[in-house]
Amino acid sequence: MRFGYCERLDASFWAEPVNAVTNAAFLAAALMAFRLWHRQEGRDGIALTFILLVVAIGAGSFLFHTMPNRWAVLADVVPIQLFAFGYFAFALSRFLGASGLITAIGTLAFFGLALVLSWAGRAVLPAMVAGSTGYAAFLLGLVGIALAMPRDPALSGQRKLLALAGVVFAVSLTMRSIDGLLCSAVPLGTHWLWHLLNALVLYALLRAAALSGGKSTSSPTPDR
Repeated sequence: MRFGYCERLDASFWAEPVNAVTNAAFLAAALMAFRLWHRQEGRDGIALTFILLVVAIGAGSFLFHTMPNRWAVLADVVPIQLFAFGYFAFALSRFLGASGLITAIGTLAFFGLALVLSWAGRAVLPAMVAGSTGYAAFLLGLVGIALAMPRDPALSGQRKLLALAGVVFAVSLTMRSIDGLLCSAVPLGTHWLWHLLNALVLYALLRAAALSGGKSTSSPTPDR
């Protein structure tokens, strides 16, 4: 009998050791991003907030993969949602120069897209795959922002980081989606790769935020 993920065979605390331990990658990503943020002249409070959210993502995911109950689900999901929708709003404003009104409308539309994709996935796909469909909106958001960013040399680094995050997240989402399909062939599953690859995705996004340094899109803080 499986309990949500290939690795979990019972309801005990340490039934998912690999899925649990790989959450340390989120803490490593947050630490590296914090060190970069601390070196910047314009230490952006918003970027620091995202770094702290990544710490919360790592902690919440660890709790969920050791104690998969209702409150642990919230500890896992809430920081992820706050980061995803918060970063989308940040990117609209910081990287695309959108006004406050456009940022609000765009973020609400993005939230609606995520809900629609999640609902549609659960309506037509097997349960073991459907849980990943809501994340498809985040992939579309990453790719969309990267493509929409102006070809300003000052934004070249951030644009490349968002593009890299999009490519890695596509692979990561695939690993999450196929975990339940491969249990018989790969007993350990592939969810742990979702953690490791997402840590890289989040570091790329944190790096892009830290390097923007609270400056306008025309004058980002240089990488020193």
